[in-house]
Amino acid sequence: MATLLLVSLLLATAPRLAVVEAVVVEGLTVGFYNRTCPEAEQVVRDVVTNDYGMDHTIAPGLIRIFFHDCFITGCDASILLDESPSGDVPEKESSANGFTLHGLQTIDVAKASLEAMCPRTVSCSDILSFAARDAAVAAGLPSYEVPAGRRDGTHSRMDDLPGNFPVPGHTVPRLTELFASRGLSQQDLVTLSGAHSIGGAHCFMFSNRIYGFSKTADIDPSLDPAFAQRLRKICPRPKPDDIPQQAPKVNFDERTGEKLDNAYYQELLARRSLLTSDNTLALDPQTRPLVEQYAKDDALFQQRFGEAMQKVSKLDVIVKKNKGQIRRDCRMVNKARGVRWMPIHFLKPPKHPMLQMINWFIRGFQQD
Repeated sequence: MATLLLVSLLLATAPRLAVVEAVVVEGLTVGFYNRTCPEAEQVVRDVVTNDYGMDHTIAPGLIRIFFHDCFITGCDASILLDESPSGDVPEKESSANGFTLHGLQTIDVAKASLEAMCPRTVSCSDILSFAARDAAVAAGLPSYEVPAGRRDGTHSRMDDLPGNFPVPGHTVPRLTELFASRGLSQQDLVTLSGAHSIGGAHCFMFSNRIYGFSKTADIDPSLDPAFAQRLRKICPRPKPDDIPQQAPKVNFDERTGEKLDNAYYQELLARRSLLTSDNTLALDPQTRPLVEQYAKDDALFQQRFGEAMQKVSKLDVIVKKNKGQIRRDCRMVNKARGVRWMPIHFLKPPKHPMLQMINWFIRGFQQD
């Protein structure tokens, strides 16, 4: 997940906000819904399995939504909100999310099914945690337990992201700093980056590595030359009037792109990675030994990936009954009786030409 996860077009030039240290909160319980909604986990699993059967890209999409939610304000399903009672522009509208979010309808279907069975019982944040686990399992990971009992947050702010979120141009020192601020270790960083064994990236996320890399090299010299040429055939040189949503997408892993395995690490060592934030793991002497270890031991990677996902799922969760709520609809906060909210119309930023987007998305990111 990690830096798939790591997509933000505006974060590059934004000032860094004060970092809020994350806390791994205890108080969650495996089998939390055994009495109140015993079929909860099975319902989510069935929905994810069904959607995965029709579209395998659901797996990386759900894992990415989960990581993007938990990394900012904790696992409170704030990323799912279409609006916030405070009037803040929600996280979902950030260019780190926006059109790149995939799997939201899967969460909607799971929530609607559970509301019909067990009204006002299963939180959206628990559903998202279950769905991320089930997505990983669908993609080949051994199953792992997900403790539950999270409550849903009641606010979402796009402005919480700048300076506090990993982006594709970050290198190991900055990535390590950001992960540490969220209670995650450098081992977690390398392990969770293995989410890029599935899914892919739009060309504009890595075009700086295959076009105009530096004054002396048009292509990043750390890329395998043959791989770089294949990327150039898929990704044309960016033009100012390119539309981001229509940019081609390339799999992170050429060999086993739908299986969550250690091939990602083997590709890193073979110099066939897309993002700078992936490539840096193989280049930096602090992280390369673990990359090499995972490249040789798929079972170890899969075990630790499940453990890291469990750790992420406990970040800054809301467990006290006087905090948060159980949303009836994951896209909006429950309204108090007799209270009407005025509809909120967010000002959409103008569509940016591709060249400007690349300048934001890549060039600025290379400043750690």
